[in-house]
Amino acid sequence: MYGEIKGLNEECGIFGVWGHPEAAQITYYGLHSLQHRGQEGAGIITSDQERMYAHKGLGLVTEAFQEGDLEKLGGEAAIGHVRYATAGGGGLVNCQPLHFQSHSGGLAVAHNGNLVNAESLKQQLEQQGSIFQSTSDTEVLAHLIKRSMYPQLKEQLKQALSMIKGAYCFGVMTEKELIFAMDPNGLRPLSIGRIGEGYAIASETCAFDVIGAEHIHDVQPGEMVIFNEHGMHIEGFAQTSARSICSMEYVYFSRPDSNVDDINVHSARKRLGKELADEAFVEADVVTGVPDSSISAAIGYAEQAQLPYELGLIKNRYVGRTFIQPSQELREQGVKMKLSAVRGVVEGKRVVMVDDSIVRGTTSRRIVRMLKEAGALEVHVRISAPPIISPCYYGIDTSNKAELVAASHSVEEMREMMEADSLSFISIDGLKRGISRPDADPNCGQCLACFTGNYPTEIFEDTLHPYEKVEV
Repeated sequence: MYGEIKGLNEECGIFGVWGHPEAAQITYYGLHSLQHRGQEGAGIITSDQERMYAHKGLGLVTEAFQEGDLEKLGGEAAIGHVRYATAGGGGLVNCQPLHFQSHSGGLAVAHNGNLVNAESLKQQLEQQGSIFQSTSDTEVLAHLIKRSMYPQLKEQLKQALSMIKGAYCFGVMTEKELIFAMDPNGLRPLSIGRIGEGYAIASETCAFDVIGAEHIHDVQPGEMVIFNEHGMHIEGFAQTSARSICSMEYVYFSRPDSNVDDINVHSARKRLGKELADEAFVEADVVTGVPDSSISAAIGYAEQAQLPYELGLIKNRYVGRTFIQPSQELREQGVKMKLSAVRGVVEGKRVVMVDDSIVRGTTSRRIVRMLKEAGALEVHVRISAPPIISPCYYGIDTSNKAELVAASHSVEEMREMMEADSLSFISIDGLKRGISRPDADPNCGQCLACFTGNYPTEIFEDTLHPYEKVEV
């Protein structure tokens, strides 16, 4: 999927339903709309107030659930998850929601994000007798909940979350209650919708359009949303910091039809393209975007530069995944299976190729070569995010600085590597203006750590590679 082309992957998407007779079916469609956030596994757990029902599987939502699977998931409450593995690795045992049984009943846990002190907590819990069933950092929360002396789930969860650091939107469900919580920095998006007499909650608002729900609230940092027999209740559980939502949600991860904190993603990307054109205009004949997440920025660039936007690159949507292991030579050519240059558009033209990010740089080089092989006279690369120079510890698989080409190369060196005629990135100020978040605080309401190395939370030593130093 996207990550196979781009080199960036977000950890997962979560979805929940409360008070609807078709909870499992709605969750299935909700997860399908969040498929871009994770393609390695999917799961749904439901409750009928007496017992819980679970089904999980590897692959896409349509692969994890076969005919008849949803009919086995009874009840009017559900929690669902699509996963891309960053912490803990893959495999069915790590597919979420994680499901636990004890003398007090069932517990389901789903998580979007990454915990930066998970290993420290895991070691402490194991020393105290806990036995972990998976290698996912998400399981830490379940053990902390079960060790709490409080009788109510809400208080158990509050106590557990007070010990956890990092980026998280957690969903926790028992037979009689469903609770979602967002970390005090608000690093990941989470929204609530109304569907009939019930509620839905999702990582992105695009899921509400699919299921016919009305978007009613964006969960705020440090908020807990509680669904039970009394309906829905929202309360704070932690002292909040300034909002630090991940900038890459706007640049790359979220679907263009989603609204993140009342900012439409497509519109934000288009503004980023306009800012990029103002900052890095180049004489050219045509503008094209790398499908799919860069198209909005490319349209904005073309409009601002008064150049025609054309589909110079086409994505093959039917590649799917293969179990055939290609040779190194075929791997080098693999991008051609996913993208094709349109010779009739680029031949004999000076092309501006707009992309949203550069991680390792190898894919960008292949795309530049592809455009030139199709007859482009010049290829000018424009990136709608600043250079990624620092690892992300909050749920994106760039936890190793050695993988980041911008961390060790200048812009000119990167240009030479990818064989482009010119290369420019948007500035951090341009990024802030394009996204249009409030500018009252230095980070403009966003996490900019991957561009600056300044992290909104403490980063624990067991999260780091030995040679890495971070500034908090």
